[in-house]
Amino acid sequence: MHTLFISDLHLSPSTPQLTTEFFAFLEQHAYDADALYILGDLFDFWIGDDDPTQFASEIKNHLKKLTTSGVTCYFIHGNRDFLLKNRFSKETGVILLAEETVINLYGQSVLLMHGDTLCTDDVRYLAFRAKVHTPWIQFLYKFLPFQVKNKIVNKIQGSAKQDKNDKDDVIMDVTQSTVEKTMQKHKVDFLIHGHTHRPNHHTFNLDSKLKHRIVLGDWRNYSYALKVNNRFEVDILKHYINQN
Repeated sequence: MHTLFISDLHLSPSTPQLTTEFFAFLEQHAYDADALYILGDLFDFWIGDDDPTQFASEIKNHLKKLTTSGVTCYFIHGNRDFLLKNRFSKETGVILLAEETVINLYGQSVLLMHGDTLCTDDVRYLAFRAKVHTPWIQFLYKFLPFQVKNKIVNKIQGSAKQDKNDKDDVIMDVTQSTVEKTMQKHKVDFLIHGHTHRPNHHTFNLDSKLKHRIVLGDWRNYSYALKVNNRFEVDILKHYINQN
């Protein structure tokens, strides 16, 4: 018995080898799991549930095959795929979770997040995040033709890349005080998240207890998954991705 956690795959039509690696991961590991949790940024950018491309269709089909087999798959939105909505969920069987979700993982309460809201020193990003999460903006966006959405997304991606290049690396990491407040709010000793692309298992003392923050890795060079078994033993699954 085990559960898998992944994030930050950044799948895109322009990186087909990543998509192939994701499908291989599902076949080799996910079908034996109790559940698969995708903690955001499965896509480099999800334009909308009306995406008509073969790329989107293939990913939906593979996820549907997994959930139909009996493996429960959960999804928490990332900063790249916050536009993934109920239609995607219905077409794949993937269950959408709140951005801060506490689960019972083999007897241990664990907080799951994408992790972007923990980076509170990145003020510019949080301001942008608040704007694009405005309900009326998202409501109007969904009625736009797909090609118009695609142009908007390309412009956003270009701006986001430039903004990232202009920032100090420290700003784009989590803020420890925010981590502590968030874990205190949910009364948990374990937090699993992605977003920062800095895989690690951090421990610290808070309220006279040892706390654990496990950061998932991205899929730039390796496929990366966290595996937790029913004895709450942690393992990392990694596989080199040859993108030539």
